[in-house]
Formats: sequence, C-alpha cells, structure tokens
Amino acid sequence: MSSYVIVGAQWGDEGKGKAVDVLTRHADLVVRFQGGNNAGHTLVVDGKKTVLHLIPSGILYSDVLSAIGAGVAINIEVLLAEIAGLLETGVPFSPNRLKIDLDAHVIMPYHIALDRAREARLKDAKIGTTGQGIGPCYEDRASRRGVRVRDLLDQKRLKARLVSALPEKNVLLSWMNAETFDVDVLVAQFALLAERVRPYVADVRQLIHDAIAADQTIIYEGAQGTLLDVGHGTYPFVTSSHTISGGVCIGAGVSPHAIDQVFGITKAYTTRVGSGPFPTELACENGERLQKAGAEFGATTGRPRRCGWLDLPALRYAHQLNHFTGLVLTKLDVLSGFEIIPVCVAYELDGKRLSIASADLVAMQKATPIYENLPGWNEKLTQVRTLEDLPQNAQNYLAYISEWTGVPIKIVGVGPARSETILCDAKLK
Repeated sequence: MSSYVIVGAQWGDEGKGKAVDVLTRHADLVVRFQGGNNAGHTLVVDGKKTVLHLIPSGILYSDVLSAIGAGVAINIEVLLAEIAGLLETGVPFSPNRLKIDLDAHVIMPYHIALDRAREARLKDAKIGTTGQGIGPCYEDRASRRGVRVRDLLDQKRLKARLVSALPEKNVLLSWMNAETFDVDVLVAQFALLAERVRPYVADVRQLIHDAIAADQTIIYEGAQGTLLDVGHGTYPFVTSSHTISGGVCIGAGVSPHAIDQVFGITKAYTTRVGSGPFPTELACENGERLQKAGAEFGATTGRPRRCGWLDLPALRYAHQLNHFTGLVLTKLDVLSGFEIIPVCVAYELDGKRLSIASADLVAMQKATPIYENLPGWNEKLTQVRTLEDLPQNAQNYLAYISEWTGVPIKIVGVGPARSETILCDAKLK
C-alpha cells in the first residue's frame, strides 16, 4: 500500500489535477479532502480538455474509485452538473465510481448570497473569493449550524437544521440588501436534489480505512495551495480550509501514520489569483508573456492570474509546512524562449535578508525579492519525455530548484496533456 498526498506548493492553480491524473494509473482510490467548487482542476487527455471542480481528478480512469471526503464543501447542483457533463463527453460513469461522504457539508443558496454580498460591500478591499459560498459554508460548519449531506436525506432533519440557521442568515442578508430565503422552499428544492444524489452517498471515511486495510494505493487530492491555507497562509487573503498536507487527516479522517508520500505541486514560475501579497509579481511585459504563454486564466472564474518569477523562499515555507517527499514541477515549457530566467532566492526586509517566506501579511507586502539569474533555453519542450533529453539549461534549472528546496523533483510537466510529462522517478513509471 502507498498513499500520496497532492497539495499545491504556491497560491493554487499549480497543476494539481494533472498530477493526480498522471499518478492515478497506480491507484485504487482517489479522495478529495478539502475545498469546494472554488477549485478548478484541468485535465487534457487525448486532446480532450476536462475541467473538474468537485469530482476528483482520477475520475477518467474507469477502474479507480473516486471519493469526496467529509472535509469538502459541496454544492449539490454543481456536482450533479459535473456528473452530467462527464456523461455527455462519454466518460463511463455510475454511482459505483463516485462516493460522497455523509458528513460533507452542503453549500446552500444563502451561503452563496452571503459570500457575494460581502465581497460587494468590501469594494476595493475585497478578499477576492470566487463567490461560490465556500467561506460561509465552512463558517456554519465551525459554528455547528451547517447542513451535511446526511441531513439532505431526511426532510424533517433538514428542516430542523434550516429552522435553526436561516433566521440569522436572513437578518444579515436583509441588512446587506441581498436576497432572503424561505425554509419550506429550500426544503422542497433540496428534497429533489437529495434523491438525485442519494445513490452516490456513502461512509467515505470507512471506505478509506477499508482500502488501507486491503493494502490499496490511495491518492489524496487537495485544492488551492499552501499559501492560501486558512491557518498558515497570507491571512486574510486565504481560502477557508486547511490546504496543507495535515488537512488530509482532518478532511479524510485518517491518521498521519497512513501517509507515505507528500508531493508538492509548483509551477516553473509563480501565479496568484485575486488579492494579496505577491513578492515576485511582474507588472511588465514579462508578466504578460508568462500569462499568455501559460494560458493563465482561472478555471473556475476565468479571472486572469497574476504572474511572476519562481519564488524559492515561498517554496521553502511550503516545504516546512508540508514536509514534501517530492516536487511536481509543471509548465516548464512556458519558460522556453527566455534568454535569462530570474529566480527569487531570498527577500530583503527592513535591511535583513530572509531565506524563507512567512504568513505575515505586512512582511510579505514589504518584502523585496533578491534574484539570481539563470540562463534560459529556446528549445520547445512538449515532445521531451526524459530528463536527459531536456536542454542542458532546463536540466540545470530543475537541479537548482531541487538543491535550494532540498526536495527531489519527481515529475515534470512540459505541456498541458497527460502525455506531456516526464517521470523522473522509476517507481512512478
């Protein structure tokens, strides 16, 4: 048995979906453990593009079970639409291929309304949420007013939960001049949705422990990235869940002893969506060039991603929090054509040199990146399948990253497709 935790090592959008898809051929079970449909994981297989927001990225393998753990916030309508979309594209699908945990919390319409009303009121100071209701859903989970999947399956139970939670929500929504909601209308709406989702519901926690007992291989798929972790990211410009490797234990209900490998996913450069500090951001032609070459637009919102050079202090911080056993470096091909590739190796802050990032918002906003320039390459990389066939300067770039982080690079992405991948570790081939 092996277990792999896949987490973002930056501010999200690193290519976790592709990493999970590549590794799933070795797996029996793929488990999504946190986040919600604010995630967008893009897969390209045989020229066909698939964007997943809730369903784990292993779903394209027909012999692998996919599961959504208790730590995920689920929009039932989005989930059902995603299932319908997969069926329309010819992906073999049945309730035997996807299971949803009974204790996962449900994103209700009032969560979405609250999320969007709050962002609208913040104006220029907004956090930059996707407006999908993820934060308010997690708030209700913490305050014990949430609606879980198991509550949907019993109308009396659902109504009791809504009678408890909705009055306060309606007062707040009314104060923000937003839409309010009726208990009975919501009960009727979700009673219909519950019957459609019922075949997929299971005790995912027990499925995971059964897989562990059977010595099966499990992949735990995270969403967003380390620097967006609600406890250890650049607060308050973070997501609402724990995105680091320790979040697996909370979201999936497993012991740390059940985890073998932690793979950190990083781009060959750095991007960020929404507000918040970004020391290596490029507000210049090179930033636009990276954005265009990397097609840097959010899979969930379509918002353009801010782009910058690779930030090694941030990667070191991510390694400190996650204890990576390997890195997956994506979009190396995007750097082709740059004569010089600057890499941030430290920050200058108040006259001091810092070699590792921090969660301190003020410090990260004031930090000035210190760069070392590496020679680039002109060759296109999408046809390369071995490290030895990469241009020497590209090989040197990878070696430099591994040396500075202290983490071996296990997989290299040289294009968006599943096939456009270099497996550096023989065990993964």
